[in-house]
Amino acid sequence: MLGSKYRTILQRCVISQEEVRSFIERCLTTVGAKPHHASSLAEVLVTADCRGHYSHGLNRMDMYLKDIQTGVCAVEGEPVVEKESAATALVDGKNLLGPVVGNFCMNLAIRKAREVGIGWVVAHDSNHFGIAGYYSMEALKENMIGMSFTNTSPLVVPTRGKERTLGTNPLSVAAPAQHGDSFVLDTATSAVALGKVELNERRGDPIPDGWGCDPQGHLTTDPTSVLKGGGLVPIGGSEATGGYKGYGLGMMVEVFCGILAGAQYSKYVRTWKVTDRAANLGQCFVAINPENFAPGFNERMSDLLSIQRDQDPAEPGSPVLAPGDPERMNMKKCEEMGGIPYHINVVKYINDYAKKIGVSQLLPCDKIVSI
Repeated sequence: MLGSKYRTILQRCVISQEEVRSFIERCLTTVGAKPHHASSLAEVLVTADCRGHYSHGLNRMDMYLKDIQTGVCAVEGEPVVEKESAATALVDGKNLLGPVVGNFCMNLAIRKAREVGIGWVVAHDSNHFGIAGYYSMEALKENMIGMSFTNTSPLVVPTRGKERTLGTNPLSVAAPAQHGDSFVLDTATSAVALGKVELNERRGDPIPDGWGCDPQGHLTTDPTSVLKGGGLVPIGGSEATGGYKGYGLGMMVEVFCGILAGAQYSKYVRTWKVTDRAANLGQCFVAINPENFAPGFNERMSDLLSIQRDQDPAEPGSPVLAPGDPERMNMKKCEEMGGIPYHINVVKYINDYAKKIGVSQLLPCDKIVSI
């Protein structure tokens, strides 16, 4: 192990959550978003960064701004319930910002679960909604199980295939335990996010085996081959290592989203970063009230979490974690630092973009820390 004097010192700019939230809202309202819609998106992006999912936070803000500026994402109106029963609903997202649709649907699912034990709501004509975990965790506030799913632009090649016909199709499940503890699974059904492959290409580094395939559908460690004609592979990698399971999960998400909601699906979803038409994403939101099932749910959940965490780790100093633990650790770090630590280049890029659209009050970068 290298001595401390050889470790890379990373400089980060620490910005308070409130400053980031207000800045995002200013940018969005400047390009025409309604204040309460801007607030919905800002909350999702800030939550992502606090939890350590920087690829889905402030770093993505320009994507949402461009969608509004080009008119490919609507700013007027609100989501509409097209069809519903006591426990279900079909929602038209009206091509609004993903978090606006997501919040509407999850709130509706929770309301139904409160009344009849379960709420299952699907939406068509939605847009990118940020981290799936944001919506599943909304159910935790009501001591309920929450689930959220979305389809995405096709980036994943199915097992034995050569063509990108599935999205990264993330899913999230959140379940409450005792004393504010919880299980929070938030994962794509692809082996890795596209951004990680792009990062390796920029650095000139190979990618690990099992991340992506070349245009012939063969696993490769060449990031350029994945990005130019190849694609990501499902969780599990190759068929021999269980990639067909990830492929099945990705299709399951598509069943709940594009197929059930009557949205675009599979290869019909628009190409990633090509915004020549509305996305028309399909999304699914579920709330389940444990009170309608066996008593003692929270106690059993706490025990289940403890069984995993209390094991002797295979490597001393690397404890067994439950889904959601790494994010909680990141949130604690942000709290201790008094804000979110951003890479200085990210802050500079976003500030430059904000200036171009006429925002004058930019993100401060006066608190620099080394981590």
